[in-house]
Amino acid sequence: MTTPFSETLRNATWGDHQSAESEGYLAALMDGRLNEHEYGEMVAQHYFAYVALDGVSRRLADHPVAGGFVFPELYREPALERDLTTIYGPAWRDRIIPSKSTQTLVARIHQVSDWPGGYIAHHYTRYLGDLSGGQFIRMELQKIYGYGAGGGVDFYRFDELGSLPRFKNEYRARLDALELDEQERQRIIREVKLAYRLNTEVLAELKHVVKTAA
Repeated sequence: MTTPFSETLRNATWGDHQSAESEGYLAALMDGRLNEHEYGEMVAQHYFAYVALDGVSRRLADHPVAGGFVFPELYREPALERDLTTIYGPAWRDRIIPSKSTQTLVARIHQVSDWPGGYIAHHYTRYLGDLSGGQFIRMELQKIYGYGAGGGVDFYRFDELGSLPRFKNEYRARLDALELDEQERQRIIREVKLAYRLNTEVLAELKHVVKTAA
């Protein structure tokens, strides 16, 4: 019996996922050692990444393969704008710039946007993480900074999805339904591993924040 692709993908990239979670910046954030603006450093990098990812999603909405992974209710740009307004005020656009690592990630998202498997790889890496471990991050940040609905941690709120476990199951079912030969499976797995590495590098570049907060 063939192993479902979603299971193969998860097993093949689990170590990369754990590496992303162990970054020093994230540990300091979860320990409550960063002030609100230092937390905003990560939110800003998320913003640039999701402007790219959501933009590609909109462009691929009618694609026969990639379109199956376009969910407008997932788009994060509006939520991130609310979060940045809460953190930095209405002039937040003047306060944020993409880091070198974020620029590399954004460039890769655009580079593979004409390959459905590449788009799906980056979409999967970000959104399945946001819908899973991201929910724990949201609860911790609410305790640390006192955020409620309307800004601060709206990035992690997916109220329009209803049941998150049900949505994740549907997402995995769509992965399993993809008609992929072994070569394409392995190519997507390699891109997911790269996506994890690029996202981890974004967090790693935020270590300068931890040094100033130590």
